[in-house]
Amino acid sequence: MVAFNKFFASVFLAIIYASSGLAAPWPVSSKHPTGRLRIVGRGLKLNTFHPESSYETFGKGIDHPLRRRDDVGLEDRALVFVQSHLNIGSDAVAFRSGFAGEVSDHAFVHQTIDGIPVANAVANVAFNKDDKVVAFGSSFVKTNNAAPSIPTVALEDAIATAEDALDGTFNDHPPTLEFLALEDGSLRLTHVMQIQNEETAAWVEAFVDAHTKEILSITDFVTKASYLVLPITEEILTQGFQTLTDPEDLAGTPDGWHSDGTTNTTGNNAVSFKGATTATTTESAAGLVFNYPQDATIAPTVSANVDAARVNAWFLVNSIHDLSYRYGFTEAAFNFQNNNFGKGGVGNDRVTISVQDSAGVNNADFSTPPDGQSGAMRMFLWDITSPERDGALENDIVTHENTHGITNRMTGGGTGSSHSTTEAGGMGEGWSDTMADWNEKTSAAVPDYVLGQYVTNNPAGIRSHPYSTSATVNPLRYSSLTTLTEVHAIGEVWCNILHNVYAALVGAHGFSTTARTNPAGTEGNTVFLHLFIDALTLQPCNPTFLTARTAWIQADANRYASANACLLWNAFASRGLGTNAANHVDGTAVPAGC
Repeated sequence: MVAFNKFFASVFLAIIYASSGLAAPWPVSSKHPTGRLRIVGRGLKLNTFHPESSYETFGKGIDHPLRRRDDVGLEDRALVFVQSHLNIGSDAVAFRSGFAGEVSDHAFVHQTIDGIPVANAVANVAFNKDDKVVAFGSSFVKTNNAAPSIPTVALEDAIATAEDALDGTFNDHPPTLEFLALEDGSLRLTHVMQIQNEETAAWVEAFVDAHTKEILSITDFVTKASYLVLPITEEILTQGFQTLTDPEDLAGTPDGWHSDGTTNTTGNNAVSFKGATTATTTESAAGLVFNYPQDATIAPTVSANVDAARVNAWFLVNSIHDLSYRYGFTEAAFNFQNNNFGKGGVGNDRVTISVQDSAGVNNADFSTPPDGQSGAMRMFLWDITSPERDGALENDIVTHENTHGITNRMTGGGTGSSHSTTEAGGMGEGWSDTMADWNEKTSAAVPDYVLGQYVTNNPAGIRSHPYSTSATVNPLRYSSLTTLTEVHAIGEVWCNILHNVYAALVGAHGFSTTARTNPAGTEGNTVFLHLFIDALTLQPCNPTFLTARTAWIQADANRYASANACLLWNAFASRGLGTNAANHVDGTAVPAGC
């Protein structure tokens, strides 16, 4: 979700949008890493809890009990490692998902009690291509205070309770029975189901106590041919539309964006519409020509401007699909496609893009349910100017929203629920701003970056500071988290840190103009995006700034044999994320030799 924190005409506009295991350490100075206040449905307030993850990385890797056994697969390797590393029995852990990546293989597991998964007690294991463990994250908990594993509340009654309290309807996605770890150390048995409200676009996973009918927690899935479009390297309309012919990258979309035979803004990766999925934009001439010039002097709701918005948003989502595919967000890694071409993952989940959505103004959001259910993007009009402006025509906003789908799917194994804490949710906003920043770079220059200029008609954009390598222009650093509680504000800190990491890599290795289609380069922008994507699957569920930083360092070890380790450490440390950083207190130390 994009939100903004700027004064306009003196008005502050803030869009809010059965064996014992090892317990992860609880937070010392802040609830950012473990909790998040949710206000849902008819004003229901929930302080959701997620056990803090322990996280270890192992550089070149460590052995595991089944290393180099030809007769075992990823699932067996992961389960045996977790059992041996945490000293738990085979009945306390179960495999959830996994895939083989380009430089490492990733497995995602959950803790179990009597064969029932613990929803928020999960672990992830990464193996390098030498079959050594290089990263392990775990939020497993002690299980000596668990509720009985046979429910006494019927599923139908639990659904009715959730529908009433959350002001929505059960969407028929298969419900499950899962334990839920609470902050007091207890584990409650819950019925888990998805509740949606089509009018408000609310979409949550509800955890209802299977013995008391109390709603204990929720997962919020919403993160608040030729085409006349804004090229992906441009941010705002004043930079000019261009006609791009056959922009699809067949490495990511082998049968093209119109592989289903349609001649409108419908395809395997996305469908762009206004009001209903059938209200798409059709080619304006024979041969898949989508030429709809936008007229900024009249209302965005006129027919031609609606077509311009649908086409631009559809072009961007497809382009980011193909770009991220090149760097590892593939079918097996839980991406968004209807047809997965037999390459793994679950299909039937292309992104739905609702332009000029009537549910809100001055914002945008993206819902990321588990792999196999479509990601849902909603783009709103912005009424700060006259005439109004369309968020679907500002590339950085569309890119920001689409990136929520990437980061939510790749962390935690495709569940869409691994950025549920305040700190992780904030980092999600930061990653999204970072991807927009990356996409609009055209040379080795790293100027200050401003997001949201067009929709607000304000060169200062919608963030509190420009993203900058200058501490005077942008003073945000790790210790800023001690006074920040809102996810977009936290995201600004993370994005500014990554902006400085990007500048260091490009400064050292130069810039590739072909990075979008050639991930094999050694230039700094190519290296940066590899580390960005690789780290998502290495980091634990509900990452913190510290664990995410460590995942970046390990990603460099996996892909580049730690060639950039000192550069990365120095860049992180320059904004307070050095080796001695802890509990939102700055650290500027770096490893010996750096």
